[in-house]
Amino acid sequence: MGLLAKGALGAVLLTSAYLYFKISKVPPVPHLEDTWWGPGKPTKEDIAVKPFKINVPIEVIKDLRHRLEISPPFQTPLEGANQNYGINAKLLQTVVDYWKSKYDWPKREEFLNQYPQYQTKIQGLNIHFIHVKPRNAKGLKVLPMLMVHGWPGSIREFYEIIPLLTEPQPGRNYVFELVIPSLPGYGFSDGAARPGLATAQMAHIFKRLMERLNFDKYYLQGGDWGSLVTQNLAALYPDNVIGVHGNTCFVNSPRYHFILALGSYFPSLVFENEAEKFKNSPYSKTIRFMIEESGYLHIQATKPDTVGVGLRESPAGLAAYILEKFITWTNPTWKNLPDGGLTRKFTLDQLLDNVMIYWVTKSITTSARLYAENFASNNTALQIDEIPIKVPTGCARFAYELLYPPRKAMGGRFPNLVHLTDYEDGGHFAAFEIPSILAEDIYQFVDKVERLKIGKQEL
Repeated sequence: MGLLAKGALGAVLLTSAYLYFKISKVPPVPHLEDTWWGPGKPTKEDIAVKPFKINVPIEVIKDLRHRLEISPPFQTPLEGANQNYGINAKLLQTVVDYWKSKYDWPKREEFLNQYPQYQTKIQGLNIHFIHVKPRNAKGLKVLPMLMVHGWPGSIREFYEIIPLLTEPQPGRNYVFELVIPSLPGYGFSDGAARPGLATAQMAHIFKRLMERLNFDKYYLQGGDWGSLVTQNLAALYPDNVIGVHGNTCFVNSPRYHFILALGSYFPSLVFENEAEKFKNSPYSKTIRFMIEESGYLHIQATKPDTVGVGLRESPAGLAAYILEKFITWTNPTWKNLPDGGLTRKFTLDQLLDNVMIYWVTKSITTSARLYAENFASNNTALQIDEIPIKVPTGCARFAYELLYPPRKAMGGRFPNLVHLTDYEDGGHFAAFEIPSILAEDIYQFVDKVERLKIGKQEL
């Protein structure tokens, strides 16, 4: 029996080693063409970068107010349900009442226009972006950084962090110049006219954007889809990227899932601390949370145009759909609160600014299509998620973030992980929720990368 047991164990180990070798095989880096995403046949593009200001026609605002006024009474909520069945009608009514009586769009529009904004045509699409240069960079290095948002966010997420990154910091010899685009199909950037525009193709568009702005090498930062777009950009075009920082550290490969499965049986081999072990356990509250909160993902990955119809027609419905995510994705326990905790980290003005960007541009449908595109077979066949990102990488793991990859499982995607931090607070919308903490984490990451650059130069 001893020999049989040893033989069986040896067979299992050999099989596991073979499987691990197979799933660790790195696919080739794909070549992406300059696909025409605009309507009709390709035409000669006007490559000019043109100033842009948000200037919503008064008719759009009047129509919004009318729709809010005639909105029928919301469904009576279940007693004691709070936000567990979705956003509670009493909370939603509070938001809508504020929207109707206290939210001042002219002032908010002026607020949103405080930073320089532009549009430029790339591959048939008008791409909108904020471009903020440091006010006082005398004697300092100016480091360009592309920052990218996700869903259901927008450029609005970055307004509080912009001054923290573009103003000189004590003890640091550099400051950032920020380029903050709206994802194609989001806000003031055009959506694609045909299928196929996923995060890899968006990364290609943003590389073209940075080229047009005369940036050859730059830092990247993102959360949610923005994290995946910037990671893909770094994987596809490493020669243009100094370093990439994310507050949603996205890893999705057979190797990664193999390691997670191994950690389920042998935790000490994979997880470095209790947080990693708990948040990746098949029995953890986090897995249950993902199941409970991922219904939107399945809808948007399969039928984005259907769900988009109702959201484009009802401002209250749009607010409910978006704000529900700001409750559970900021802190999952907030769904047990009557007020959803919304104003603990945000103001209603901030939250409605973000909703308004979706409403006035009618971009909720085109934004939701990104889920369908990214899960489409023609995109997954590229296997970009499995290509190692060789440039210096930083990851901030916030306590209530949706993904919490263990360090030992990140090596395949991030072989040059130079910065990994853990926080006991913070959720999915870090730039919006805790801008000062995220800004400091970005600085700590860049400090390390800049020192590495000096070390290489000395060698």
